Amino acid sequence: MSRNDALRAARLGVGWRTVERAAAALTKQGQQLLDDPHFTVSPRTWRRWEGERPGWPAEETASVLHDALGRWPEDLGFTTPPGWIRPEHHEGSEVKRRAFISVTPAALVAGPVAPQHVDPALIDYFQTQLEGHYRADMLLGPHDLIGTVSAQYQLIDKLVRSAKGETRRGLLRVGAAYAALIGWLYQDAGDMDGAAFWRGITQEIATRSRDRHLIGYSLVNQAQVRTDLGDGHAVIDLSHGASLTGDRRAVDQLIDAADGLLSRIDDDLPWGNACRRTTGYLEVQRATCYGRLGLGRESVALWDQVLGVVPAAARRDRGVYLARHATAAACAGEPEQALQIARTATEIALETRSARMHRELTTLERAMLPWQDASVGRDMAEVLAPVTKEF
Repeated sequence: MSRNDALRAARLGVGWRTVERAAAALTKQGQQLLDDPHFTVSPRTWRRWEGERPGWPAEETASVLHDALGRWPEDLGFTTPPGWIRPEHHEGSEVKRRAFISVTPAALVAGPVAPQHVDPALIDYFQTQLEGHYRADMLLGPHDLIGTVSAQYQLIDKLVRSAKGETRRGLLRVGAAYAALIGWLYQDAGDMDGAAFWRGITQEIATRSRDRHLIGYSLVNQAQVRTDLGDGHAVIDLSHGASLTGDRRAVDQLIDAADGLLSRIDDDLPWGNACRRTTGYLEVQRATCYGRLGLGRESVALWDQVLGVVPAAARRDRGVYLARHATAAACAGEPEQALQIARTATEIALETRSARMHRELTTLERAMLPWQDASVGRDMAEVLAPVTKEF
């Protein structure tokens, strides 16, 4: 049996004789199971699932398919993505709406705790682990890491309560870095409430560490949440967000000023030095800002440069950049170029399940509205459909 026949056989086995019937039945089942009246699977999506390239369903949808058909997606002909781990399934229990467990209680463990000796070498241990988490995030995306990183933060918080002097201060600094990464993972997964919570924890721990650079970093983290919420004035209050308020002059001045400061960054920690870890960091920021300002041609030219040097390992970031590049092309009146770029961006979005990338592709969808009745617009809608339907 070929892979595109497995799902068809399963639906016929439960009496769903047509694709329309299957989509309607799974929609009803999902709404009940997830307690989500907005959960929907369209006949078009189901047809794609039974086609030659079925892709991979969202994790919530995977749980609904399992509940309805008794089999997981990899047993139904879907293409299994790297890092896929079957969620636990308990008969009669409610499947949580989020695709990952909520771990905010990790920051709120009640004390006091039993005192213990805390060796200073633990600081280096956690820093080394953190560097590995950053690398894994680039490869896996947010969902598979949130539980692991938050559990380590909980251990750091426990050790801080017993540590003394410089050991305690060092653990506070690394604890702030862990909290910042958790906040980022929530943000990339599209949970802005969770992201805001952990950004707040980052700011608290940074303040307790009395490290002014880390406090500044925590404010930038807060600004990142406000950026994704489109709150330009709040971003300016916390850091700088001129592109969200339409101020090109300020954008250019600030990025030019930042260029003169990069050489002064001398720490070797993974947090706070994205400007050194990310190839072409400032040009990425300029291209992004120009896109937000509606400067399509200027943005396209910058993305052409940036994407030529993005390393292969940074696949998720590359996907975000490609989505922004495609939107810039649409704004520049080049829909065919936007379509070509979007094909690769969509593939990466489905692999990584990044909500951040989904938002960028939704922006692209809006930018393509002038061509919605043209063939290029219809082709774009078909390319984006797997992403817009699955998130």
